[in-house]
Amino acid sequence: MRRHWCAALAVIAAAGVVLSAAPEFKNVWRSPDAAQVSFAGKKVAALVITQDDSLRVAGEESLARELSARGLQAVATYRMAPKEELQNAERASRWFEKAGVEGVVALRPVSSEQRLNYNSSLWMSPSYSTFWGYYGYGYSSVYVVGSVDRDTVITVESLIYSVSRNQLIWAAASETRNPKTLQKVIEDLVKASVKELQKQGLARNLPKG
Repeated sequence: MRRHWCAALAVIAAAGVVLSAAPEFKNVWRSPDAAQVSFAGKKVAALVITQDDSLRVAGEESLARELSARGLQAVATYRMAPKEELQNAERASRWFEKAGVEGVVALRPVSSEQRLNYNSSLWMSPSYSTFWGYYGYGYSSVYVVGSVDRDTVITVESLIYSVSRNQLIWAAASETRNPKTLQKVIEDLVKASVKELQKQGLARNLPKG
């Protein structure tokens, strides 16, 4: 996964002119029980699930800072237990219980893919502006240079759990287009996720940071 992501980001760097975009939440889900949950004054673990240790540590620290700024007792998960312990659910649960964690905000990169971004110049090109021009193009499948941009889209899951209830409270998948680095993806998503937490009412009793 690390090599796959680096290759995707290298394409962006080589292109140079493609602009990055802020994370956009897709498929947002909120538990009917969310109104009964508040993490105000409680310990919340910041969790980034990835095999990239530098990304995991930096991401969890960034997420913990954002949560702490809103009055939560946030802790980066990597500080709670050895990495080997955290990769096994049964063993990790004992460390979470020992630390007195009530909630978890988790981020997990799940995919990186190339997408075609259609723009107005495509529809004005000879391959599309006339029917017979399109007919010939459609069957030949010839790529029209310069008429279609290629975006790299990184998808990351964002989830909020109540540990005491062992229950998913809120979830969403987010997409970030053409990020400069993996670290930038997580940094932007951390801020967006915390804002979404407040927007969904899960931080309704917390001061806005």
